[in-house]
Amino acid sequence: MKIYNTLTRTKQDFVPINDGKVGIYVCGPTVYDYIHIGNARPMIVFDTLRRYLLYKGYDVNYVSNFTDVDDKIIKRANEEGVPSSEISERFIAEVKKDMKDLNVMEATTHPKATEEIPDMIEMIKVLIDKGHAYEVNGTVYFRTRSFKDYGKLSKKNIDDLEAGHRDEKHALKVSGEDEKEDFLDFVLWKPKKEGEPSWPSPWGEGRPGWHLECSVMSKKYIGDIIDIHAGGEDLIFPHHENEIAQSEAANDVEFARYWMHNGFLRIDGEKMSKSLGNFFTIREIGEKYPLQVIRFFILSAHYRSPLNFSDQLVESAKASLERILTAVNRLEEAAQNAKDAELTAEELKIKEGLSDFEKKFDDAMEDDLNTADAISAIFELVKYTNSNVSGDNSSDLVKASLDMVKKLCDILGIITEVKKEKLDDEIEALINERQQARKDKNFARADEIRDMLAAEGIVLEDTREGVKWKRV
Repeated sequence: MKIYNTLTRTKQDFVPINDGKVGIYVCGPTVYDYIHIGNARPMIVFDTLRRYLLYKGYDVNYVSNFTDVDDKIIKRANEEGVPSSEISERFIAEVKKDMKDLNVMEATTHPKATEEIPDMIEMIKVLIDKGHAYEVNGTVYFRTRSFKDYGKLSKKNIDDLEAGHRDEKHALKVSGEDEKEDFLDFVLWKPKKEGEPSWPSPWGEGRPGWHLECSVMSKKYIGDIIDIHAGGEDLIFPHHENEIAQSEAANDVEFARYWMHNGFLRIDGEKMSKSLGNFFTIREIGEKYPLQVIRFFILSAHYRSPLNFSDQLVESAKASLERILTAVNRLEEAAQNAKDAELTAEELKIKEGLSDFEKKFDDAMEDDLNTADAISAIFELVKYTNSNVSGDNSSDLVKASLDMVKKLCDILGIITEVKKEKLDDEIEALINERQQARKDKNFARADEIRDMLAAEGIVLEDTREGVKWKRV
């Protein structure tokens, strides 16, 4: 498999540190509110990477954290008059619910920052002992210039970074607020403020800096070196750059072999923001669309490409997903009617042809997780089965076709099992009444009932086997 490595800006053959095992660390959300559609993209993309590696036979250790102490969490807690832990626990539960609805697998480990603070303190001690960090009035800073490779991920030059903030740096010095040795130094530990949660440390009561959390949790649950570190491209600088600096300075080994970053998501061509009124949570979107449609929509574009979210594009994704689900449903019905007989020569040729689509799917996924082309391979497979497989064929061919479509969809996390909800008595009575109206040749009433059911989101299909229905 080839992966585009942000560190080298090239596609590289993926070779895990340990044969047959892969350690993946994905930066998780800060839990102060419901997650939004932008949060969902890395969750879905890297869940799909995990699923593909599992399909290829790897033992995957997938770690994704929850940042459960942060200024935004504290602000909301103070507004509601509750402990910050109550806010974080509430929204961890809500995030997990949304992840389940998006068919995102539970991580091997979901560490919480507040439960790993003793290890964070230990890493800070190591950095101070090695001369990479220093304390001023209860705040511990990382000496950015002490790490000679700073900027290697983002390709930012350290002198250019300082020059770009010259006016801001001067203002801090004039006001006497700049305690740091260097403007570019970042916080590893911050002292307690009134109304904030805090933990004891050698430098006084306080809490860790955000960047430090991921360095410590990835080390504890994966090891000093991560196979794949992933997240949104907005995290490349400064978060991931700072993670590299403090981890490699403390551990004296490479922090991560491969860096994967998904592209930005825009809403109707604009950056998502509350001020523009185009900020949508997954919970809000789920009221309008099945979340499997959202997963399918996100995977319909290459993960590194910018993705534009609009009703028109999501409706198109919904229609595309429906084509696949309809094909699955058709094959399931065909499997019930297919005869238990030996494959004919023609059927054997059709069955052998199924592997061509699996190869196209694999080739796409092997090329830097190209889910867009992988979905195209599924559509080609669907077209092939629609044209060549029916209930008149042997059950062997029908089952092989059905299993292939389901297998490829499952690798992408696309659920093909359509749960048929039980109709309530009123709707069931309307369907029976429509059947009777058709027998009585009262087609006006039959059409009227069809329209009434359509308004309830029930679509009827008249088939040789009788009336079938589905919700839309």
